[in-house]
Amino acid sequence: MSPSQIIHKVGAWLDHRLGLSGPLIEAAQHPVPRSSASWWYVFGSATFAVMVLQFLTGLCLATVYAPSADRAWQSLIYLNYDQPLGWFIRALHGWGSNFMVGLVCIHMAQVFLFGAHKYPRELTWLAGVVLLLATLGMAFTGQVLRFDQDAYWGLGIGAAIAGRTPFIGGRIVKMILGGPIIAGETLSRFFTLHVFVIPGLLISFVGLHLFLVLRLGINEWPMPGRIVRRETYLAEYHRMVSTDGEPFFPYAAQKDLVFIGLIIAALIVTAAVMGPIGPNGEPDPAIIQTVPRPDFFFLWLFSAFALLPPWTETFLMLTGPVVAIGLLFAIPFISGTGEKSYRRRPFSVMILVLVFMTIGILIYLGTYSPWSPHMEAWSGAPTPVEYVKGRTPLELQGAILIQAKQCRNCHSLGGQGGMRGPALDETATRLTPDQIVRQIVQGGGNMPAYGKNLSPAEVNAIVAFLATMHPAHQPPAHNAARPALARVDQR
Repeated sequence: MSPSQIIHKVGAWLDHRLGLSGPLIEAAQHPVPRSSASWWYVFGSATFAVMVLQFLTGLCLATVYAPSADRAWQSLIYLNYDQPLGWFIRALHGWGSNFMVGLVCIHMAQVFLFGAHKYPRELTWLAGVVLLLATLGMAFTGQVLRFDQDAYWGLGIGAAIAGRTPFIGGRIVKMILGGPIIAGETLSRFFTLHVFVIPGLLISFVGLHLFLVLRLGINEWPMPGRIVRRETYLAEYHRMVSTDGEPFFPYAAQKDLVFIGLIIAALIVTAAVMGPIGPNGEPDPAIIQTVPRPDFFFLWLFSAFALLPPWTETFLMLTGPVVAIGLLFAIPFISGTGEKSYRRRPFSVMILVLVFMTIGILIYLGTYSPWSPHMEAWSGAPTPVEYVKGRTPLELQGAILIQAKQCRNCHSLGGQGGMRGPALDETATRLTPDQIVRQIVQGGGNMPAYGKNLSPAEVNAIVAFLATMHPAHQPPAHNAARPALARVDQR
């Protein structure tokens, strides 16, 4: 018996018990409008193919990756340099994430441009929005699992943003991190999300999405003047498919298969040439010699947040994403009927162009937006003379330590220094000496804890110098529970 005959017999035996051939043949031969066999309709199939590749490469990586704080970084180094083809599988998985995010965004843009969110495909669009969010969730959790300096600082920034939520910010941070700080439990939670929870959502909603596509049919080419009316659209669509329809396979699937092949080939070439993404430096909250920028799919959001005026940060950080996601879900209910053709929907085209232009510009700005430490030579910039003139020996020692410990990589002094943290010039007007000690030793917000990296004498000297950082004739901050000093420090 030849191998083909064996395969045929095994397939017949399985099909006799499972009965899968009927639904599969029906799905492959379901009629689609002849106009839908276009290169504009291939992005959904390509996204599905890349998702399958992500699952396969992810399973391979999970056999080696160690989801623990003390071994995660080393396991990625092992994959990069010791495991045969480990670097290539990591590269496929990492760049595949970028490809998948890009394809999902292009697919949703095409759906919106062609009016495929309109009646009766509202639920199909909603499922697509969930898939977009789940894809972004996979990308973010995957970046955290690299657990290098970028991942550590990026997660810290994300937790700091979540911590600004009124009333429940602290609880949200503990839920995300598994405690008050980034530690081993944090990585376990993100591993669970990345490997089990979000893939489960993806599989469920991809199944719903495909069912709705089969149930409601593929959107026809949006001809100008073909108006969507709830009373007549379904009858018109079925009449068009019956008179001018073709089976999905092989008529419409040919272009899908060609495009899938091109995407997979491009992904393989990219992975082979570019190599795996990270890991960069080993995570250490005491080392800030890093540029904690996210991967490209969140770079625009990072840039937008970095460039916000300080007085708008909290409000826009918390409300902006919620409003944007809400608008995505509301689109089929705001514009559920009417004209489909983009030629007759200039406002929709303008919105799409503005969104992509804005995201593109923000991504470009995100390559040098000032929310990261400046590492060139800020610690070598001289301290302004007026800040050291007339200071005590202890305060002068604090000024020297601020230079030596590279505090100005993140904080400016006299207009020179990093922009990630607040300027040091008026520290004493915001914080009491006790609060400065707590901030240095325990950290907070985007600032790591330096209690293990500075001796008590060094902390005391730095606090003594920072306590002088207030404008002349303006008293420094003081504990309201204690009587204020009778005099104002004129220094």
